Amino acid sequence: MNAMFLRRKRKIYVKPGDAQTSPQYVATLQKNIEPLGYAFSPELIDALRTLDLDRLKRFEKELHRDLREMLGAKRTWRVLYPNFPQQVMELDEAELYLNAVRHYFTPSELPETEVQPRSPFDEPVEPRKIDLGTRDEFEQIFTQLASSKSSTSPTDKEDIVWFVAQYRDDVLRLLPPVAPHKENMAVVGAALLRFTSQGTEWLDSQIKTATDVLRLAAALSDGDVSLAAAAKFRSFTRRERRLLLGWIERSSNPTEDMLRWKERWKRLGERLHPGDFSDKFPRVYAGFRALREDLPVDTFASRVERSLAAGEVATAIENLRTRPGELARRLDHLMRISADPTVVIASFKQVAAQASSPLLLQVMTHFQHRDNLPPLRTFFPKGEVANAFAKRNNLPPIASENAAAIATICRETLLRKFAEKGPLGDCFVDPQLANFPVPLVQRSAAKALRTLPRGSRLPLPDSDVIRFFLWWKNGRSRTDIDLSAALFDGKYRYVDVVSYYNLKNFGGHHSGDIVDAPQGAAEFIDLSRSLCRAKGVRYIVASINSFTTQPFCDLPECFAGWMARKTPGSGEIFEPKSVHDKVDIAANTTICLPMVIDLEAEEMLWTDLALTQSPLWNNVRQNLTGVSLMLRAITSLQKPDLQTLFTLHAEARGQLVATPEEAETLFSVDEGITPFDAPKILSEFL
Repeated sequence: MNAMFLRRKRKIYVKPGDAQTSPQYVATLQKNIEPLGYAFSPELIDALRTLDLDRLKRFEKELHRDLREMLGAKRTWRVLYPNFPQQVMELDEAELYLNAVRHYFTPSELPETEVQPRSPFDEPVEPRKIDLGTRDEFEQIFTQLASSKSSTSPTDKEDIVWFVAQYRDDVLRLLPPVAPHKENMAVVGAALLRFTSQGTEWLDSQIKTATDVLRLAAALSDGDVSLAAAAKFRSFTRRERRLLLGWIERSSNPTEDMLRWKERWKRLGERLHPGDFSDKFPRVYAGFRALREDLPVDTFASRVERSLAAGEVATAIENLRTRPGELARRLDHLMRISADPTVVIASFKQVAAQASSPLLLQVMTHFQHRDNLPPLRTFFPKGEVANAFAKRNNLPPIASENAAAIATICRETLLRKFAEKGPLGDCFVDPQLANFPVPLVQRSAAKALRTLPRGSRLPLPDSDVIRFFLWWKNGRSRTDIDLSAALFDGKYRYVDVVSYYNLKNFGGHHSGDIVDAPQGAAEFIDLSRSLCRAKGVRYIVASINSFTTQPFCDLPECFAGWMARKTPGSGEIFEPKSVHDKVDIAANTTICLPMVIDLEAEEMLWTDLALTQSPLWNNVRQNLTGVSLMLRAITSLQKPDLQTLFTLHAEARGQLVATPEEAETLFSVDEGITPFDAPKILSEFL
């Protein structure tokens, strides 16, 4: 319980005891977590003093384990050059080359090096505060995840299942009346069917379409509930088959819905055997027959496309008005092809209230920037791998007044929707929240020390040295994972790279290339901000490559992150207190770009992206085109931001004030409701 509470909220639940423990014991506990960069709040200190010595010792053991796991501090940091970075600075290129050759031929052996003593890490670091939490606050995590209005991350899904598995039937009191996002509904529903006796009743009220059933079947088979990847459906019991078929039968127009995911349904049909129940579920049987025999079916999508192909835009709009979400997604196209865009605007205005808030927010942002589009259009395909695609932005222009009209409709509709929620009173919205996108798509978000929406920007600390780190362990065979840093100027032109084949340059040093990690291994890169800026570098892209081509998801463990140091030689190579971000690398891909350092803006840009495997050679140089393209795309994203979202709520539900001290409701980077409260934002503010 507390491991999740700590990871998500930086809080801990302590059931009060009857003891009066000496303050020396709690002070010792506090002192022991200081090297990890954490400190207790006064409320937590008071609660800990009520525990007897045995409970306090258990608490310390569990807390220390959890914090070290979160930071990566429980691993042995085995590097090629243990006196990094000084050792790499002092060795000439010939020695570095010969050492690398020796290691490649004897990968299990590292060069014999006398480890030099290091000076203590005495740089001032603001500790992360651990607060006292309540059981209600902990249980709200589940309710917020289940009621999220957008997709959730793999970690979120694991936590949902944990709650249901632990609470069993008692979890029913934590369920929201409606799970608005169907992917999350499927995850919750599958867990309820597995671990409770009343999952069917809840699902009866949630399942509306055949696609809902397809997602549920994928969840029951541990497959992709977004349906982007084909699920390998398991065998279902006869009771499960009847349940799934019954939900399909009662849905509206199941055949049309099934045609949207034709091949997925064919595979599911092989497990459901609808012919066994053809008399009881005739509409389902007819739907599967239409799929197998390719029978013609007049669908909503085909009617819309026929109208558009015939130039009958008005007819297409009338059809789309029955599905406001589809109309909203097609607005830009309709505005471009319509002889009278005001008809499109008027039609959208009539049904805008029926579109979801996340969609309205995205449409509003798009049309607010329609006259100033970035040079690249960036797409994040649905799925559990964080791929991105970019292409030149060649959208034909539309009239500024028409774009403004659509944006205004969205804004006014959102204000009315938000006004229906409870009052917030005086609100302060931190302008820095403009640097954080609304976390609308989390399904591919990696597990991280701080969960951030892709595209978030955080200020760099007042330190000259940025230290990237990587740790991994072999999979079923020898595994070589490489850490690189690609350097680009302000025009996205390649400057240089620090990598296994270029261990040092004008501004950076690499700890050495390890090619085998049976017991785990690590690589580090130090980069001097001042020296890089002097050479015209603006962007530093962290890149992680599987040289031996194993997908990261096949490794028992792989994670990366970054630290900050005022001087490169201070403290140990891996100093937990100096870790700013750590992310698990577990995607089904071989190249990952977790973050970008923007030296000009003095910000860390969270990217959490994957690239496809290079067909020839898997290193950062061979992928420079892809890296440069993704860098250009991610730095020019135009997405809804949290400042905009929270300002809309403040206007609709309260009033804006100028300072945090005046506020009853605080939206900021560090206090109140923050960008790191994604479940709360997705469940309560969308």
